[in-house]
Amino acid sequence: MTRLQLMTIHALLAAFIFPVATMFMLTGALYTWGIKGSYQEESYKIQLATEMNPDLNELIELTEAELKKRELSYPSGKAKLKNYGNHFMLEWTGSSKDVILEPTDNKLTAKLTVKHTSWYRNLVQLHKAKGGTAFKVYAAVFAIAIGLLLISGLFLAWQSPKLKQLTLLTFFIGIGSFIVIVGLS
Repeated sequence: MTRLQLMTIHALLAAFIFPVATMFMLTGALYTWGIKGSYQEESYKIQLATEMNPDLNELIELTEAELKKRELSYPSGKAKLKNYGNHFMLEWTGSSKDVILEPTDNKLTAKLTVKHTSWYRNLVQLHKAKGGTAFKVYAAVFAIAIGLLLISGLFLAWQSPKLKQLTLLTFFIGIGSFIVIVGLS
């Protein structure tokens, strides 16, 4: 592969992934400092015919029925059962909403909480792999593209006699910095 071909691939790949790279950089940096976005919450009381059991499939069916009644879509992520001592709840997260279904003190009443994400929280949720399959595939393609950008960038720098020594030095400084910072953290 010629240097011009490598530069072309490097530039086009960078241009293609620029939007998603910007999203991941911003949401990751802000999340590190506790800026996660917000939710708009709605809570509903659900009357039950029988007491709730900590059975994942039953809780998913109940939640789906209640969301359908309210003409709400399902979250894009996976539902999971969470246990805290004697308490349990269904937690179903996604990019545009989180849903929690839990029993109340009254054994024949459950509480359904629907948390709609703000536009920024939606991006944070995508960053945290809470989106649907399409975005997960896109994120995997992005990760591969980042790897190819790094490799092609190193090859381009390595091919330049003026940059070869500086690239090697910077590479080892980067490895050392990573080790030190991880050790300090």
